[in-house]
Amino acid sequence: MNTRRFVKSNLCPELTDIPPLGLDSTTLARAFRHYYTNHLGRDKNCNLLHYAYEALALVVRDRLMERWKKTRYAYEESDCKRTYYLSLEFLMGRALGNSILNLGVADEVAAAMNRVCLDFEELVDAEHDAGLGNGGLGRLAACFLDSCATLQLPVLGYGIRYEYGMFRQRIQDGYQVEDADHWLGMDNRWEIDRPEYTQRIKFGGRSEFYADHDGTLRCRWVDTHDVLARPYDVPIPGYQNGTVNTLRLWKAAATAEFDLREFNSGDYPGAVEAKNEAEKITMVLYPNDASENGKDLRLRQQYFLASASLQDVLDRWVTIKGHDLSGFAEKNSFQLNDTHPSCAVAELMRLLLDEHKLGWDEAWEITCNTMAYTNHTLLPEALEKWPVRLFEQLLPRLLDIIYEINARFLKEVAARWPGDSERQRRMSIIQEGSEPQVRMAFLAIVGSFSVNGVAELHSRLLQEGLFRDFYELWPEKFNNKTNGVTQRRWLAWCNQGLSRLISDSIGDGWVTDLDQLAQLRQLATDQVFMQRWQQVKLANKQRLAELIQVDCGVEFNPAVLFDVQVKRIHEYKRQLLNILHVIHLYDRIKRGDTAGWTPRCVLIGGKAAPGYAMAKLIIKLINNVAAVVNNDPAVGDLLKVAFFPNYRVSAMEVICPGTDLSEQISTAGKEASGTGNMKFMMNGALTIGTLDGANIEIREEVGAENFFLFGLTAAEVEAQRKNYNPQAIIAADPNLTRVLQLLQSGHFNQFEQGIFTSLIEALYNPHDPWLVAADFTSYVAVQEQAARLYQDQQNWTRKSILNTAASGKFSTDRTIRDYNENIWKLEPVAAFPVGKAAAGLPEALEGMVNAEQLPTYVATE
Repeated sequence: MNTRRFVKSNLCPELTDIPPLGLDSTTLARAFRHYYTNHLGRDKNCNLLHYAYEALALVVRDRLMERWKKTRYAYEESDCKRTYYLSLEFLMGRALGNSILNLGVADEVAAAMNRVCLDFEELVDAEHDAGLGNGGLGRLAACFLDSCATLQLPVLGYGIRYEYGMFRQRIQDGYQVEDADHWLGMDNRWEIDRPEYTQRIKFGGRSEFYADHDGTLRCRWVDTHDVLARPYDVPIPGYQNGTVNTLRLWKAAATAEFDLREFNSGDYPGAVEAKNEAEKITMVLYPNDASENGKDLRLRQQYFLASASLQDVLDRWVTIKGHDLSGFAEKNSFQLNDTHPSCAVAELMRLLLDEHKLGWDEAWEITCNTMAYTNHTLLPEALEKWPVRLFEQLLPRLLDIIYEINARFLKEVAARWPGDSERQRRMSIIQEGSEPQVRMAFLAIVGSFSVNGVAELHSRLLQEGLFRDFYELWPEKFNNKTNGVTQRRWLAWCNQGLSRLISDSIGDGWVTDLDQLAQLRQLATDQVFMQRWQQVKLANKQRLAELIQVDCGVEFNPAVLFDVQVKRIHEYKRQLLNILHVIHLYDRIKRGDTAGWTPRCVLIGGKAAPGYAMAKLIIKLINNVAAVVNNDPAVGDLLKVAFFPNYRVSAMEVICPGTDLSEQISTAGKEASGTGNMKFMMNGALTIGTLDGANIEIREEVGAENFFLFGLTAAEVEAQRKNYNPQAIIAADPNLTRVLQLLQSGHFNQFEQGIFTSLIEALYNPHDPWLVAADFTSYVAVQEQAARLYQDQQNWTRKSILNTAASGKFSTDRTIRDYNENIWKLEPVAAFPVGKAAAGLPEALEGMVNAEQLPTYVATE
């Protein structure tokens, strides 16, 4: 480790003490002109909107930068405790609009762009979604960072700077096709390169034991193949409070990028082999781990993140505090976002033992008092497990430490339950068998002082099932932290019409205190307010219909029920159940059973993992059914179906405000929490769902009468598994029988015989873990209730308002307060005077620029 990079330079005050940058429209327009013409070298003849977006991003980033520096200074001067949030995903979405919202300058920026004949909204839409995440896990991490900054908590995020996102999804002949998502193909104007904080990461090699100068047995990791971790920092602004926190993303690089001798000898590929080998670590989010090479790369990614981040924190400590680590745990904590970063437990031990020369007991005490683990899954197969032989090959020193941790841990288990060898086998970090595995979740539990689930049901099921043995040993470690979403992005920004209506009615305090939305309950029967609510919803549905027309080629009528399920495609999320219901509706239309019919448009979207064949087949079925339904003249406008390709954050910002009915239909006991359910509820959608994940708490908050409940409970699911007979269930339900007859007849795949056989067989399988057939009858009945209610627009609107009014609990501000009060115990630190005036245009400069001095050019596509 090189601490010289932290030596402070003595720059003259004239270089560092500069007047605050203006936030008025005149100054913003002038700054935009400077960046567009002088920095980017563009002029009125440029017709690419992207460069205008870049210029505006640089203008906004400058305003963030001064607050960013002051935030860092405030944290250093206060000597505050800090938390470091380690996550393999941060699904940030677009940064421009969010930054402008949190700076509080949306009107000023719009006016500035109007001065130069540009449309502010077009510039926002020109930004590419950052490819740093896949689903709810990454989006939650992004929401958490927003709330930490808004609450002025000293929290720094650590992640990986993926060159390519997971993939860009394209639909071809109904099938998912994965294209590379090179989101960094154009410059990312939001990141700051920080080469001075580069870390060295070790792989391979061997452990070498030796005696130090006083005879203590030590170990060093030698003969390694190293790569460099180079950090790029991204600003995370709080909401109009002057705080800007940091997301630090690591990029892998070779220790020597170019071998001139190899090049001169004619081996051109060999000259850059080390560079290519190193960079593949951060090339792609979630490489397919079906192959041995894929497993190798996934483990490298996870260790790379953990090691670089921990070295960074320890370097900072040594530079400021020196080599005395006795107070480290009092000032630092690490939150592991799911099992992916759990290498951090063993890596922190390695750094403390081998690099900082602590004894085992002292190192373990620091580790156990700084690590906290969040679990996000109830699926045993989703918990990270790595073959011991792979650890031996890639991370031999960490494997030594894991063995020692496990030996000491099992000794504690044996002392608590003498002679219970079966319990020791169940709880061992090392799973024995023909292919021994390292159970990473168990390592995280053993090495952490806190273990939390993300919804009340999820946390209870962890304690009663997946982690029951550990809960019985350490009940004090386990707690619940129900997830949330940030209302800044998911209501104030993405649904500006509704945001204005709410603020006009109850004030804008809800933007930082979502519980204030409860005041809307008294307006739920106010006729004028209800009418305005309906107008906002219709406008949002029109916007969504336009997006669907462009991306799907299907025409949705904004006047009918918009029924939406968008999320990662997985069998437990049961998109299959949704499309079976669509087939049922189609069958009813074809049979003439349309009395009292409620027209609806069904939208389904999400990505399937590249190696998940069944999920990809479900996408194919959805698209085939959509093709038949949408092209049948007998169906007409009674039913439309679309699969939304390349589902992403910026699309969800249009989808959730325009949704009437939110599908949250996972098998009870399988969804940890869900956050899409919260976004839809916050925007006034009604939920149809099972008693799973956060659905339970949503229903408790809004009231059973304002939630469409169906299906088995988690306890009933477990009881049903013992004697599940889907054939009998199908035979007893004529609707389901007809649906399956249509599927079996090949009606939706007339020229692709047999392609859906595996899906049909899964529905008849008595071992189907998702129990799709078991919940179909209940699902159809409740869908009919929802359809009837939609015809009563007064009642539907009232329930829509009540859903938004009840969403206060589901703000990540509340979630983060819970984390902080019970786990992190941080003190808020104010960094910058609050309000626009604090960084406004100095009086001496006012009036220097007027609109007439600005160019009037257009930079559009």
